[in-house]
Amino acid sequence: MDDRLAGGSAPRVLRAADGEVLGDPGGVRDRFMIDGRDAGGRFALVQHLFAPRALAAALHRHHLEDEYTVVLSGRIGAVLGDVELVAEPGDLVFKPRNQWHTFWNAGDEPAAVLELISPAGLEQFFRWLGGLPAPPTAEELAEMAAPYQCDADPAGTQALIERHGLTF
Repeated sequence: MDDRLAGGSAPRVLRAADGEVLGDPGGVRDRFMIDGRDAGGRFALVQHLFAPRALAAALHRHHLEDEYTVVLSGRIGAVLGDVELVAEPGDLVFKPRNQWHTFWNAGDEPAAVLELISPAGLEQFFRWLGGLPAPPTAEELAEMAAPYQCDADPAGTQALIERHGLTF
């Protein structure tokens, strides 16, 4: 058995310039900091780096994971169920499983967040999205999201993009 799957990862320091980074520099880039394999599947840690007015994800819900997002810099807009809010540096946004949500850079300057995903697994979906040469169609997104037990709302996403002048 792989020691990492048993939670036996070696202690280490991930330097500021380290970690796999995928995504669109004009949109959202994901820096993979701790993969689920490194934490025995208990959690994953991803840093999302946002261009101004960039939407991180389609309006969606997942049925297996909770997400905890700490705003490091900038202003992050979020939809959490029926609530829309803006979070500032130091704020924590909790996105529980089975709740419709999304988030975006609500400002005109770059923004960054740390996202803890528990349990791990959904970070692999982010990795797939970040490696695409072009945005997926709604059908491709639905097909790729299905194994992660994720649902997307394309109409709700489009309304959000138009309301806030976002790019996706």
